[in-house]
Amino acid sequence: MSKVLVLYYSSYGHIAKMADAVAEGARAGGAEVDVRRVRETAPEEVARSAGFVVADHHPLLTDPNELTNYDAVIVGTGTRYGRMSSQMAAFWDTTGGVWSRGLVGKIGGAFTSTATQHGGQETTLFSIITNLLHHGMTIVGLDYAYEGHTGLDEVNGSTPYGASTIAGGDGSRQPTEIELGGARHQGKRIAELAGKVFG
Repeated sequence: MSKVLVLYYSSYGHIAKMADAVAEGARAGGAEVDVRRVRETAPEEVARSAGFVVADHHPLLTDPNELTNYDAVIVGTGTRYGRMSSQMAAFWDTTGGVWSRGLVGKIGGAFTSTATQHGGQETTLFSIITNLLHHGMTIVGLDYAYEGHTGLDEVNGSTPYGASTIAGGDGSRQPTEIELGGARHQGKRIAELAGKVFG
């Protein structure tokens, strides 16, 4: 059985919900799954005044060496000006020691959330994927076998580079079933591939 890590940062709970859906899909794909979050780096007064919601139902991952315990790592974070959040970037900035030993050949994927339909989903996904590629990981996106890509009945965050959701400018829009379904689909695909590669 392969081991999959879903690693995320969530300011308002949207990414935490997507992380749970990714994990659900990965378990359906036959993997043993851990869901962990990275630490909050914003000052407490900033987080409080911005109304951050701490998704503390998953434990923190603070030691980057733990990444080597997994066959696949699926990374999720909201977008900040079209790139990954500083909280997630700060975590990856600590992975130099892991990089020197390598996560080469492990499976990677990315998922995100933005405020608006064109708020930077794809550039944020690429900013995550770039880190994973530098670690030598093989990337799996959200393939077009997922039917949610093709529907036009409602706005959704589907992109072939990874699952995503649209939160709305005030954060009131929650992930839809199409978006959660994409997260499950991607998680399952990654787990299935990890199972084939690592048995």
